[in-house]
Amino acid sequence: MGTTASAAPPTAPESFHGNGMMDSRQSISSTSFQAVSLHNSKAKSIITNKVAPVVITYNCRQEFQIHDDLPRTHYKMGRISDSMPEHLLVQGSYFMVLDVFSKADVLNTTCSCGAPNFRQSTGSYPVFGMGQPSLAGFKQVLQTLQRQGNKEVIVFCLREEPLLFLRLGDDFIPYSPRRLENLHEQVHGLSGAPPVETLELSMRREIHDFARLNQNVFYVYNDIEHFKDEPHTISISSEEDIHVTEEVYKRPLFTMPAYSYHRLPLPLEGAPAEEQFDAFVRILRETSCLSLNRDVARPLPALLFSCHVGVGRTNVGMILGTLVMQHMMGAPPPPPQSPPPKAQFQVLQMLIDKLPKGQRVMQEVDQAIELCSEMHNIKQAIYENKKELETIGEEDQSQGSCSKAYFLQRALQGLEQYIYLILFNAYLHDQYPLAFARNFSQWMCANAWVYRLLACMNQSELTAPADLVTKGVSDAHNAPDVLSTLKEVKVANFRRVPKMPIYGMAQPTSEAIEVVLAYLKDERRKHKCVLWVNLRAEVVLEAYTHIFLSIFLYVYVFACVCVCVCVCTLQDIFSQKSICQPGLNYHRIPLADRAGPRETDFDQLLEAMKHVQAEDSQAAFVFNCASGKASTTTAMTIAALSWWHFTGFPEFGEEEIVSVPDAKYTKGEFEVVMKLVRLLPDGHQMKREVDAALDSVSETMTPMHYHLREIIISTCRQVKSSKTEQESRALLLRSLQYLERYIYLILFNTYLHLEKTSSWTRPFSVWMQEVAARAGIYDLLNQLEFSEFENLKDSSLARLRTRWQEQNRSSAPFRGELI
Repeated sequence: MGTTASAAPPTAPESFHGNGMMDSRQSISSTSFQAVSLHNSKAKSIITNKVAPVVITYNCRQEFQIHDDLPRTHYKMGRISDSMPEHLLVQGSYFMVLDVFSKADVLNTTCSCGAPNFRQSTGSYPVFGMGQPSLAGFKQVLQTLQRQGNKEVIVFCLREEPLLFLRLGDDFIPYSPRRLENLHEQVHGLSGAPPVETLELSMRREIHDFARLNQNVFYVYNDIEHFKDEPHTISISSEEDIHVTEEVYKRPLFTMPAYSYHRLPLPLEGAPAEEQFDAFVRILRETSCLSLNRDVARPLPALLFSCHVGVGRTNVGMILGTLVMQHMMGAPPPPPQSPPPKAQFQVLQMLIDKLPKGQRVMQEVDQAIELCSEMHNIKQAIYENKKELETIGEEDQSQGSCSKAYFLQRALQGLEQYIYLILFNAYLHDQYPLAFARNFSQWMCANAWVYRLLACMNQSELTAPADLVTKGVSDAHNAPDVLSTLKEVKVANFRRVPKMPIYGMAQPTSEAIEVVLAYLKDERRKHKCVLWVNLRAEVVLEAYTHIFLSIFLYVYVFACVCVCVCVCTLQDIFSQKSICQPGLNYHRIPLADRAGPRETDFDQLLEAMKHVQAEDSQAAFVFNCASGKASTTTAMTIAALSWWHFTGFPEFGEEEIVSVPDAKYTKGEFEVVMKLVRLLPDGHQMKREVDAALDSVSETMTPMHYHLREIIISTCRQVKSSKTEQESRALLLRSLQYLERYIYLILFNTYLHLEKTSSWTRPFSVWMQEVAARAGIYDLLNQLEFSEFENLKDSSLARLRTRWQEQNRSSAPFRGELI
C-alpha cells in the first residue's frame, strides 16, 4: 500500500460515466487515469489489486473503486476546420453551439425582459411568447410577468430538439447540438431516438466525461458566422455545471405556488401531429384554471410559450392559447360580413362549407392570428409563398425547379398549419363544453373526411403548351399484354370474370373500343346495354387513332392551339360511339393504382351499376385503367360484389385447407383484418365473400401475378430485403395501401348487406361517416400496421393523415396557380 498526504478539503465525489453507444478514437489506461484524475494530488491512498484500483481520499472519508470501463469506451473526435483543434463530439456527431445569437432578438427584449422576442398578444388575453432564455433570463421573465400582475403562470416549452445549459459565471447559458454539415440548424426529428429529456441527460453525462478527460475543459462555439477565437473553452468540474431543460423550467415549482411547466414538442415546420394536439388537450383537461368550471373570480392564468427564437412554433402556441382563452371567456361572434368572402384556396372553402359553423370557426382563428401576429402572420406567409411560387416562370432558368419546390413546400406547410388551427377550433367548439370527452385524434377519426380533404391540398391550375400535344408521350409502354389479347380484341389484357358480365382491360384505342363493343353485342353474348368505366385519373388523349398522350395531373385546365384535327379526348370518342352504339353508358371514375378507393368512389361505381342494372338486367360492365391490372381488378371486385347483391350469391364451396407456410397471410388473415372481422356483423362471412370475389376476378390473371391478398404479403416481405431506407419506406407504404384496399372491400360488402333493404339509398360514404366511424373503423385504419412483423412498424405510415397524403402526391411539376 502506498500513502500520500493531503490537507485538501473534501469536495463532491468524482465519478465516470461510460457510454457504449459512442465510437471511437481515444482510450485511457490505468496510467492515464492517474494522470487525468489524480493530477490535483487530492487522493490519500491508492490500493491496487487484480480487479481494480481502490482510491481512499480525504482522510478516509471517501472510498471508490475504479472499474476499467473508460478504456473500453470509444469516442469520436472531430473538428470544424483544419485550423481548429480536434475534440470529442457529443453523441459521436454533434458540436455544441450557442443556442440563440443576439441578432435573432428582433424585438430587443433580452436585456429588458430576460428573453429574446418576449411579447404579449394584443388585446386583453394574458398570452405570451418568447425565444430561448438563459437560466437567469428565465427568472427575469417570471419576475416581469409577476410585476405585470400575473399571479398564475403556465409555461410551455415547444422545442423538440435537445438543449443543455452550461455554467458561465453566475448564469447558465443555453447550447444546442449541431451537425457539421449544417451548424445553423437545430437537430430535429431524431427518428428512433429516446425522449428528448432522456437524450439531454445522456448528453450531459457525456459532456461531463469529456471534460474530465481534458482537465475539466469542454469546447463550445459562440460564433459560427465568423469563427473568431473559436472554439471557446468552458470549465466543467461536475455535472452540476450543466443543466438540462427540465431543471431550468421546473425548479420554480418550489418557489411559485401558482406555477406549472409542460414540455410540448412541436414540429419546426407544418402542422403539429394529432398526438401533439392530444398532449395539449390533456394539459387543458388536467388544468382546472383552464376549464369551463374554473373560479371566474380568479384572474386568467398567463400562458407563456417558448421555442428557439420565439417565432414559428411560439406563434402556433400563442394562437392555440388565444383560441382557448376565447372559449373560456365566451368571446362574442365576429361582426357579420355580407356576403362572407370566399376562401382563396379550394380546400379551405370546402372545409368551412362542411364544418358546422365553419365560417365563424375560421373567422375566430383569423382573429387569433391577428392578435398574435407581431412576429409572424401565418396567413400572410402562406400568400407570400404562393405569390413567390407563381412568379417563377417556366422559362426562368435563374431560379429553377428547386426554388419552385421550396416555395411550394413552404406554402403547403403553412396552409396545412392554418387548416389544423381551424380544425382545432372546431374541435374546441364541439368538445370544450364536454370537458374534452374525446381527444383530438379520436375527433379527427370521427371526421375522417377531413383527411381526404387534406390529401388534395396540392392542386395547381395547369396551362399546357401546344408542343405537349404535338410531341406527346406514348401510353403504349404502360400496358404489356401479358394475357396476349391484343391480336384478338385489339387491347391488352382483356378478360372476363367467370359466370358474370364483368370485363376488364388496359387502355383501349378508339379502334379497340369498337372491337370490344362488337364482341359484347355479338350473337353469343347479346349485351344490348354496356356500362363502360374509365378508371384513369390522368389526362388521356388519342392522336392519329392509336397513340395516347398522358399528363399526370388531377386538376387542370388544358389550353392549347390544336394543330392536329386527329387529337381527341376519351369523352369525345365515347360520345361518338354512343351515337351508333345505343345502350352505351360511359363514366370516368378515377381510382388510385395502389391505395384503397375513396368512399365516394364506391358511391359512384355502385350508383352507375344500379342505374344500368335497372335499365337492363343483362347489361355488361366494362372497366379499364392504364394496364388493366391494379385499378381494373379493384373495380371488377367491387362490381362482382355488387352484382351478387343484385342477382344473388352463388354457392361457395368448403374453405380450402392450405398447409403452405404462412398460408394465413395469403388468405388475408392479418391481425388487423381479423380484428375488423370480429367487429363487423357476421364478419367472417363478409370476408369470405370478398375473398370469393377476389378469387373470381383474379382467376384468369395468373400471368400477371396479381392477386390482392397475395400482393399484400409479397410486397410486405420485400421490405426486409430493401437496400435503402427510402426503398423500405416506399414498400411498406405500398403494402399498407394494399391492405387498406382489402379492408375497404370488406367494409363495402358489409354495407351492401346492411343497407340492402333500403336499396342502398344511403351512400357508402355517408354510411362510413354515420355508422362505421361510430363503431371505431377509422380508429382502426388510423393504426394500420403489420403487427405480426414488429420490425416493419412505421408510426407515421400507420396514420390516415400520412397514407392519404402520400396517395395523392403528384410527381408532375407545378404549373400555373396554386388553387
